[in-house]
Amino acid sequence: MSERPSILVVDDDPHLREVVGFALSQAGFHVEQASNGRAGLEQVRRSVPALIVLDIMMPEMDGLEMCREVRRAHEVPIVFLSSRDDEVDRILGLELGGDDYIAKPFSPRELVARIKAVLRRARANTSPAPSAPAPSPAQLLQRGSLRMDLDLWRAYWNGQEVVLTVTEFHLLAALLRAPGKAFTRDELMTRVYEDVVVSDRTIDSHVRHIRQKFASAGGEVIQTVHGLGYRLAIP
Repeated sequence: MSERPSILVVDDDPHLREVVGFALSQAGFHVEQASNGRAGLEQVRRSVPALIVLDIMMPEMDGLEMCREVRRAHEVPIVFLSSRDDEVDRILGLELGGDDYIAKPFSPRELVARIKAVLRRARANTSPAPSAPAPSPAQLLQRGSLRMDLDLWRAYWNGQEVVLTVTEFHLLAALLRAPGKAFTRDELMTRVYEDVVVSDRTIDSHVRHIRQKFASAGGEVIQTVHGLGYRLAIP
């Protein structure tokens, strides 16, 4: 029997942790809990979970600060929770490396659906053994200086690795698979989020984050098509 994926729920509300923990356990996940960002960070240092459900407003260390610390060493998917459906929190959370965002109050069923959608997009990010064969052409996407290895879940610009979250990787891969095509935000939502509905601003935030990461490596990978959406910026 395969081991159940582990979900770390970090929230200062014990009732919410209990409700979310029960829903996730019923859905087949192993659940760990922490009451603030500092305790959550210690949990991650002991054992990296498959995904983190992370509240924003907490004592000791808030969710945004915990996300910053986690992202220094890990690309574990993060789903943010917040009692404030605030655009600033939403954009900041996603730009720090969050993979999704859900505002309180929410139904446990919706949260479980979001988590499953993020995990479906996630793949094991383990390096092959030294004797492993080179990736087949079907596992590689390349155009100009941009290369994406679908097997290792890694992206490169001029040979330099650019670390992306799971959602960012899927979004950029969708553009790279159809160079020259202008995608609407709705099309990108369908390809990246499958059956979960998100706002246009969520896609815009991920695009902004990808641009910032590649700009730091000297690259430009996404072009805005005004009035429509986005396309790959590499001719």
